[in-house]
Amino acid sequence: MTWGVYGGFLAMMVVLAVAPGPDSMVVLKNALSGGARGGAWACFGIAVANFLQGTLAALGLGAVITSSRPVFEVVKWLGVAYLCYLGFQALRGAWRGDYQSLEEAQRARRGAFRRWREGFLSNVTNPKVLVLYLSVLPQFLTPGVTTTGDALLLAYTVAAVGAIWQVLLLLLVHRVRGWLERRRVRRTLDGVTGTVLIGFGIGLALEA
Repeated sequence: MTWGVYGGFLAMMVVLAVAPGPDSMVVLKNALSGGARGGAWACFGIAVANFLQGTLAALGLGAVITSSRPVFEVVKWLGVAYLCYLGFQALRGAWRGDYQSLEEAQRARRGAFRRWREGFLSNVTNPKVLVLYLSVLPQFLTPGVTTTGDALLLAYTVAAVGAIWQVLLLLLVHRVRGWLERRRVRRTLDGVTGTVLIGFGIGLALEA
């Protein structure tokens, strides 16, 4: 694999990473409710799921999963249910409007695994992530020339770019934490985040 090919792949992944998606919304949701620590745990969960799905795709196992319609449908509907569940959680928080300060939330150690789990499950139950790997990676691989190592490099690049973008999103939240302390702002963001997550879930459900 040449540096030119890899550079083109990297540029494509950066564009895809910054496009609003469920992963970014889950990170934002956890950053708002749990501060930088909560958002970081969600990022970590998403990264683990991304590396797992990338490994499966690079080793060819992902193709088996997506070619089995019953398995694909089960994963799809689990993803729909979980995205809607996270969305309703955010909307419930907006409705109640009972917020602790970001500093208090950041100091709270309880719920770290729950936030990691939210990030992990939101990614691993989204079949579109695996489909992305299986549809994009082959375009940059040459049969008989590129190796499994090349496929793994591209797959892990997807996961790494996504993780970097999510960390940048966390840094942005941290910089504007004073503004985010306002109850009206928090309720608005929770409402928007919850609506978007449910919208992603509905969109996933309507896809053939």
